[in-house]
Amino acid sequence: MVQQPRREDPLYSCIVPIDSITGNADEELTAFGISSEAAANQARQLLAQNYKCDRDRIEQLMQQATINNLAPWCASDPI
Repeated sequence: MVQQPRREDPLYSCIVPIDSITGNADEELTAFGISSEAAANQARQLLAQNYKCDRDRIEQLMQQATINNLAPWCASDPI
């Protein structure tokens, strides 16, 4: 199932490089949210739950993260 954002709803992605954790070159974790903070919080939760990162390690990884507004890119109609 593919979730399609509505035009008026913002959608943000938080991309965190995790190659230092997994050893796989260019591996990233991607989390989504309705705000940049929601996306970042989701990424923090995934790092803690899935990769067992402690608070310091999470903050180190989040310093390398990028957050993007995706809604304008994936809207079906031109804005």
